[in-house]
Amino acid sequence: MTSIRERNKELILRAASEEFADKGFAATKTSDIAAKAGLPKPNVYYYFKSKENLYREVLESIIEPLLAASAPFNQPGHPSEVLTAYIRSKIRISRELPHASKVFASEIMHGAPHLSAEQTKQLNAQARHNIGCIQSWIDQGLMAPVDPHHLLFSIWAATQTYADFDWQISTVTGKARLDDSDYEAAAQTIIRLVLKGCEISPAAMTVKEPCHSL
Repeated sequence: MTSIRERNKELILRAASEEFADKGFAATKTSDIAAKAGLPKPNVYYYFKSKENLYREVLESIIEPLLAASAPFNQPGHPSEVLTAYIRSKIRISRELPHASKVFASEIMHGAPHLSAEQTKQLNAQARHNIGCIQSWIDQGLMAPVDPHHLLFSIWAATQTYADFDWQISTVTGKARLDDSDYEAAAQTIIRLVLKGCEISPAAMTVKEPCHSL
């Protein structure tokens, strides 16, 4: 059973994600976060000590899923299977954590001033590992010789746009909110473009070498 402390922290964290996503760090007030969470303002300071700490908690709430999304790259697998699983994980993050995703995107666009050195190290190390995997598949002839860096950047852009630019997507599609079928169509489309565009060989072919970091 969830404790009152855990429940209150979750309410505050969710409210903070929405407020930081809508207004940015500087313009967000702790009183607005408390009001959205339905809790007294002192509770925000009781659980998180400061607005800065709360902002970092919001970043942490998205960094962990982003790292976890790369799990398919961390074990042996064919590129078609790994990239499919990765793309689906990234789409799921955009759907389930849209506000935290926007906060993360804004943080990156401003030079990541609030990311810790350890968080930056983890994210960069995982990205380099993923790029190394893609390069090893290219070297084995399992996919076309595309630039592995820009392939990864393209997947990030294609999947994260469903969180970071949800207003534009909703406007174009004429929907107030995207539903299950929309996210599934998005995943299938991106997977098809990546696998076909990279000329991924059939999954029956053996992956001869393990992934390695660059």
